[in-house]
Amino acid sequence: MEFKQLRSFVVVVKYQSFTKAAEQLYLSQPTISTHIRMLEEELRSTLIIRTTKSIEVTARGRELYECALTILGLRDNLIQRWADTENNVIQLGASTIPSAYLLPEILPAYGKEHPEIYFSIHQSDSQGIIEGLINGGFDIGMVGMNRADESLAYIPFYQDRMVLITPVNERFLEMKREEIVPLEELLREPMIFRELGSGSKKSADRFLESVNISEENLRITARVNDQESIKNLVASGLGISIISERAAHNFVEAKRLLMFELPGGDSGRSFYLAFRKNFILKECVSQFLKYVQRHYTVMD
Repeated sequence: MEFKQLRSFVVVVKYQSFTKAAEQLYLSQPTISTHIRMLEEELRSTLIIRTTKSIEVTARGRELYECALTILGLRDNLIQRWADTENNVIQLGASTIPSAYLLPEILPAYGKEHPEIYFSIHQSDSQGIIEGLINGGFDIGMVGMNRADESLAYIPFYQDRMVLITPVNERFLEMKREEIVPLEELLREPMIFRELGSGSKKSADRFLESVNISEENLRITARVNDQESIKNLVASGLGISIISERAAHNFVEAKRLLMFELPGGDSGRSFYLAFRKNFILKECVSQFLKYVQRHYTVMD
């Protein structure tokens, strides 16, 4: 079993096509077919059933696919880490809140202390960052959700909470002056939510569940994959939203939004440093992990 055979197999399964796999890997289609056949002969199992119109991955083929993703991820990570050792590059994946609000306050100070360290930063939702970590694309991730996965370790480093934001108008100002949050009345308003893969959406769902409010009973007017866009849409009067207090802070300070604490329920949330358990972390990555933990311990 060779890496090139596993790579061909993974790409065929991913694209459900020998032709597309050949295009992606810059190989001939007969070469791709040979790689698959050699795997099947070595493993004494049919992995892919090929017809004139489609392919079907067998049960053993699906099992090999999951194993191959891990094997290739480990290989790619090792090569990347060794390639980055000399120039001290940290491959960092960050979900929306960390990338927009936490990294800008961490990295300048860290860079002054460690000018030899460089960062390659990829921003996505928490689900995307977790998938990138599992596939070996990042050395470390900063995410807003903790997904049960034996291959990853999660260290909480920053505590936040979810809050409800509204436009600044007389009706909501009156509610603010009364210092009473009429939650049921507020949640009759048009709602703007994050996309399904985000940690913020998961935290909002957890709060609504804790106060026995079903999303089906809400007037959801939009789902947006960007926190800044949500704040701008709320400020313009499109609806209200439940978002991170850390994300809401600058608009509230600028008096562009009103912020209401969520009464009762579970409005707290954590952000996590995530990394692969079975990867040997580079020294600069371990150093950065400790720095982030110290930074927010001091701030608390």
